[in-house]
Amino acid sequence: MRSLKPVAVVALAAMLLPTVNAQSGFTGRWNFTGTGEHADRVYWLEVTEANGALSGLFLNRTGSPVVLETVKIEDGQLLFQMRGGRGDAQPNKVRLEGGKLIGTIMERGTAIPVTGVRPPKWPAANANAKHTLGKPVALFDGTSLDAFGLQNAGRPSGWAIEEGAMSNTPRANNLISKEKFKDFKLEAEYRVQAGSNSGLYLRGRYELQVLDDFGKPAEKTGHMAIYGWTPPAVNASKPAGEWQTMEAVLVGNRVTVTLNGQKVHDNAEIQAITGGALDADETAPGPLLIQGDHNRVSYRRIVITPITSAAR
Repeated sequence: MRSLKPVAVVALAAMLLPTVNAQSGFTGRWNFTGTGEHADRVYWLEVTEANGALSGLFLNRTGSPVVLETVKIEDGQLLFQMRGGRGDAQPNKVRLEGGKLIGTIMERGTAIPVTGVRPPKWPAANANAKHTLGKPVALFDGTSLDAFGLQNAGRPSGWAIEEGAMSNTPRANNLISKEKFKDFKLEAEYRVQAGSNSGLYLRGRYELQVLDDFGKPAEKTGHMAIYGWTPPAVNASKPAGEWQTMEAVLVGNRVTVTLNGQKVHDNAEIQAITGGALDADETAPGPLLIQGDHNRVSYRRIVITPITSAAR
């Protein structure tokens, strides 16, 4: 094969440069929020490039991030679709405007208008450092649900207090604390029935999974996993029906979690929002969300102690 002359090489590079530049504007991670009446919709996208080809991951509001089947640029727009028939027949379409991604994400045939922004660049943080703590806030002490509102205001609560614990009827409403927190220590005691699960959403954005998985391998969707992203270091679950204790210290995007006396996350990095996040405004304080829309779970103690000064 004959080598290309320098002039030909320069010409080829000039032809490829616009494509490379176009792709680089879309690559990286994006937090999406619906606009208008869809302001409660939150999505996440990562676009990567290798040898001129695009690929990606997508978090479609709930569940875990999935590999995209199609990622391409047409007419200045980024088009992407999920793999294995998990998405709509029509692709999601976004374009670059002023450093943001503007466009639509398809949900069951409906085009949801969205705006995408880059996730924050977090400062260095250490969840294991000795922090200055504020006054503990008892979100639940066995007597009242007054500290919580409901995620879906038009639906019944589905929660009741029984023998000093708040328990849900399966497929109940999700609870959202009325108070918001930024950096804090969370302590909770709870019990899951066989086959049941729940979730504790830190700042309403990052789910620590609550699950009956005693004796099973540690997984990224297992008990106390940062759901869909990071599995616990060990499976520290107790059998279903037994009371369990957890503690989480959250500082910036770092978290240390102890389950039943065993450290399962050690200053772990929170990579991104998780499925079911309330919003994508990651640096703002947020509430504690407790999942009730799965199977039965009981909580008898939930206390959040704000960190008033975080050591780095």
